[in-house]
Amino acid sequence: MIKETEAQARVRMGKALEDLRHALAGVRTGRASAALFEHVRVDYYGTPTPLNQVATVGVPEPTLVTIQPWDPSLLAVIDKALRSSDLGLNPANDGKILRVPIPALTEERRKELVKHLHKLLEDHRTAIRNIRRDANEELKRLLKDKKISQDDERRGLEEIQKMTDEFSGKLEAQGKAKEKEILEIR
Repeated sequence: MIKETEAQARVRMGKALEDLRHALAGVRTGRASAALFEHVRVDYYGTPTPLNQVATVGVPEPTLVTIQPWDPSLLAVIDKALRSSDLGLNPANDGKILRVPIPALTEERRKELVKHLHKLLEDHRTAIRNIRRDANEELKRLLKDKKISQDDERRGLEEIQKMTDEFSGKLEAQGKAKEKEILEIR
């Protein structure tokens, strides 16, 4: 029963780490990336649809992203969605394709992105602590129901704490790498 609780906690912490990795891919750095547009939703006939489901997103140069909609009538809608997003980008529409130049980040914008990064990290740290709390409560419940001994509970709590420290370290490493990437001036 302890192993099940630990396994569930490990899986949930792994999902939190993967979610952070996914969220960090959408945080803009100085170079072009198709991942920047994963969170952009386009109004596709009344339904908010991810950009990559209505258009091809390409990166022909390090500072340029091209977006070619499968339905040319969506150009204006995609343009509007990009301008209203929090990415701060200014697409150029040539009638068939949107060209989105990725400008170099200003010092002020870099600091804003680092603040956003720290907020994301804190949200995921909280998620990992909540998973630890849930696992610890489960172990305490098992002890109360006399399904495990006090020694087993103590060992389980220690193992959950080790796991929490391990995943917290991985979160911090990802955050530091992304912060370095944001602050790096090319």
